[in-house]
Amino acid sequence: MNPWKTLSSSQIYTNPWFSVREDRVIAPDGRPDIYHVVSAARVAVGIVPLWDDGSVTLVGQYRYPVQEYSWEIPEGGGDVDSEPLESAKRELREETGIIAETWQYLGRVHTSNCFLDEVSHLFVATNLRQGPADPSPEEILRVQRLPFQEAITMVKDGVITDAISIAAIFHLMSRMTTVAEYAPSSKLCSSEVNK
Repeated sequence: MNPWKTLSSSQIYTNPWFSVREDRVIAPDGRPDIYHVVSAARVAVGIVPLWDDGSVTLVGQYRYPVQEYSWEIPEGGGDVDSEPLESAKRELREETGIIAETWQYLGRVHTSNCFLDEVSHLFVATNLRQGPADPSPEEILRVQRLPFQEAITMVKDGVITDAISIAAIFHLMSRMTTVAEYAPSSKLCSSEVNK
């Protein structure tokens, strides 16, 4: 049951990526308040590209809002009306050049649900082949392939701080019986597979 009561809502800013609205509300403690919500114009996706040898591909780029360089899984977004899987396929190909034969849904994550309504859909992509990348002109990306265990260590050590990447890596880790001897056909727990 929702303990908040919305009295009115007005959009105060918008651009192609997000909008900001101001809601006049009655808070759970009964007092009147104002709540600002950032509403994403796109659905986010994150992909763990998992190779047959148990390695994964990560993408590095400088993230302006936090003024830090960030190692992440390939991620991006698509129109709210588009299928997340199709957006994931496009983002993986554009950022890394990787094309995957097999896709498995790992779940969803709210990236910062205290002020942002963005949902990110997480996937693991397997049966991979490498092609040429085609990133957006403003993206200066570095791509590296490393053992999945090393990516887990990067999360644990705070090297990877991106929420979508952390969630996807730990979702995948929880489905594996062993990281050192990963075999795509036998080590993942059963889940919905989309091709």
